[in-house]
Parts: sequence; C-alpha cells; structure tokens
Amino acid sequence: TLRKELSLYANIRPCFSIPGYETKYNDVNLVTIRENTEGEYSGLEHEVVPGVVESLKVITEKASMRVAEYAFFYAKANNRSKVTAVHKANIMKKADGLFLSCCRKVADKYPEIKYEEKIIDNCCMQLVKDPSQFDVLVMPNLYGDIVSDLCAGLVGGLGLTPSLNVGDGGIALAEAVHGTAPDIAGKDLANPTALLLSSVMMLRHIEMGSYADKIESALLATIAEGKFLTGDLGGKATTTDFTNALCSKM
Repeated sequence: TLRKELSLYANIRPCFSIPGYETKYNDVNLVTIRENTEGEYSGLEHEVVPGVVESLKVITEKASMRVAEYAFFYAKANNRSKVTAVHKANIMKKADGLFLSCCRKVADKYPEIKYEEKIIDNCCMQLVKDPSQFDVLVMPNLYGDIVSDLCAGLVGGLGLTPSLNVGDGGIALAEAVHGTAPDIAGKDLANPTALLLSSVMMLRHIEMGSYADKIESALLATIAEGKFLTGDLGGKATTTDFTNALCSKM
C-alpha cells in the first residue's frame, strides 16, 4: 500500500461535533493517532498444520517511538492538553508493553502535557460513556483502525471524518476514510465532507492555513444551515447541491 511504500507511519483522524448537526453527543473534540505500518497488519501469516493458522503481530521500538513522538508533537502544536496511550499490555505484555514503554519515554519529554494509559476495551467503553474526557489518543495499528471508526460514529459517521497520513520529511497523504463507495459512484449522492476536510488538513500541513480556514468555515456553515444535507446526513440534497451551497459561502 501507499502507506507502507511511502512509510507514512502515523494516521491522524480528528473527530469533532459539528455545530447544527445533531448526534447523541455534542461535545466531542478528539484526535486519534494510529501507528500505520506494523502490528497485526504486518501481513505475516502462515498455516502451521492444516486447520491451524498463525498470524504474527509485530511491534518495534522504532515504529512505536516515532508515532509516540508525533502524537506529543501534534498535541503541543495544536494546543492539546492530554495524550492517552491505548493498549492491551495486560495480556500482550511484551508487544504492547514495548509500545507503552516508548510512549512513557516520550511523555517524560513533555511535562506540560498530561499522559495517561487506557486498556483498549475500557477505552472503547469510556469513549461511548463520555467522549469529552479524551483529547489525543495514540495506539498501535489494529486498535487505531477500530477506535477511529468508533469515534467517527460519535459525530455522525465516516462521511464526516477526515484523515491525514504523515511520514518523515513532511511527506503526507490526505484521504477520506470511508473508501470509494462504488454503490453510489456517478449518482451525485456522495457526501463530500470527509474529502473536503481531509483537503483542509492537507492545506494546514503545507502551511496554507488561511485557505483551509475559508473552506472549513463554509463547509461547517453549510451543514449547520441544514438545507442541503446529503442522504447520509438525513437530507435529500445531491453532491452538486451541497457543493454549490458551500461555494456560495466562500
């Protein structure tokens, strides 16, 4: 994949409540940062004997340190006050234990940022009970895949959730996380919000924040207005209707 080929080691997914769009929660404002290159997604599987398959989870100090470093760098750069490391080190003592050890080492360099640890299953329960208690969450690959989708559900779904994958030297890839949606391709039905917010993240990454702010403000105003919502948001507007309404607010 491009993530591995370009060594895009961190996946950043902000989840925040959108003013004017009602969900069960109105105070979500968190960011998940997922290690992107290893863990259970290393692709190392084999059949030991017929009927028995072994799948290897790979955790390295290098990958864990750099994603932890990025999580604290991101928190500081974006005026975030807390980083939560998500793990299952109570069971996977060596693998997730190494990940936690790396997070603790980095946390020591940022005394101004609160650091805590949550076991993955408890973290999911706490997110559903009270997402406002979280700020930045950093975690290995598989947990990040699951938790980031859970967080998207808190604010209205994958159609509202952007993401940015980053690597060394400033390289980055922005993408909507909902996939290509081939069932509605060419039907003028898709919600462009996730892709547009991903573009906003990319613009900020390349230090074009003023343009990002204009697009984001127009986008959020369009959703808050409620007149041109796509089907996934409970409306009947087409992609074109939504886009035209957004452009009129630029």
